[in-house]
Amino acid sequence: MTTVAEILHQRLSQGVIPAAEVMQLALYHPQEGYYRQSQNRWGFEGRDYYTALDCGPLLGQTLALRLEDNWKQLGSPSSYTVLEPGAGRGWLGRDILSHVSPSFLKTFTYLHRDDSPAAQNEAKQVLAPWIQSGHAVVTDHLNSIQPFVGAIFSNELFDALPAQPWRWDGSQWLQEVLSLEGSEWHPADAAEAGQWFASQAEDLEAGDGSIWAEGLAPLVHLLAQKLTQGIMIAIDYGESADRLLAKGADLRRYRQHQVDGKWWEEIGQCDLTADVDFTRLQACWEHEGFHALAHQPLSHWIRRHALLETWEAVWAELPSEQKMRQTNNVLQLTLPGLLGERFRVLEGHR
Repeated sequence: MTTVAEILHQRLSQGVIPAAEVMQLALYHPQEGYYRQSQNRWGFEGRDYYTALDCGPLLGQTLALRLEDNWKQLGSPSSYTVLEPGAGRGWLGRDILSHVSPSFLKTFTYLHRDDSPAAQNEAKQVLAPWIQSGHAVVTDHLNSIQPFVGAIFSNELFDALPAQPWRWDGSQWLQEVLSLEGSEWHPADAAEAGQWFASQAEDLEAGDGSIWAEGLAPLVHLLAQKLTQGIMIAIDYGESADRLLAKGADLRRYRQHQVDGKWWEEIGQCDLTADVDFTRLQACWEHEGFHALAHQPLSHWIRRHALLETWEAVWAELPSEQKMRQTNNVLQLTLPGLLGERFRVLEGHR
């Protein structure tokens, strides 16, 4: 079978390749892409990266409350469907389903959508009780999902979209590409991306730059068609457009819990991600008819919607080891400098 590296080498012999195309191939090649392999890469020891879900159930508990609030605001409809695209192992769905109230659960159907074989296999195991009861479905066919009332939420979905880094050199835009020698910056027409960047900065300075995910607007449009009424929630890392431009946002590589910018090394064996432009994501949501709230740090969102004081009283009665895990979970998602500050939340309502 031809590997991703062999495909790239053959293409590079004909010329340079834009970074976004390399990222697309590295992550999503049908057989050899990082997200298409049978091995699970999420978690701590021996894995490449961890998420808020590895720290405990607090994110799922808080989302369960937020979704139930939305259900009540909609008049407690008899059917409330929740779609999670890029749902990974199904842990977030499990944590939500474990903490919704009995009355809400009666109306609740969770749709786990991920086309990673490793993700699907693990999700079918962790969601087995709810699959059997009809409250959860594992699918890789987004197009077959009929429009519904309910919610769409994602955790680290948009940072995995193939993204193209751009830099302003003072007179023109430079595009990051891969050559046989490694990463290079070549002059290119930034087109729509350049127009967006210019609209988000008062004055572009040499060295300013950001990333452009071509697939962002089409994905938002596709998801928005599924939700007739309800709430959309995105949890991801990123910033506003002006901040990303000022810092020169770029691609990142995760390998065995080490992070760097060498996205062109060990292609297909590492996770590649990019900051989410939350200003643009919000604009895409509003274009689809959603009223979007300003994005905020995950830590603020948790403290606003979680019943921390009530839950802490319950956790105090747990065995010491469980109590310590719950405490660490809260600290990771609420204290400055930890996961809760590095991630942001955007909500949209229709």
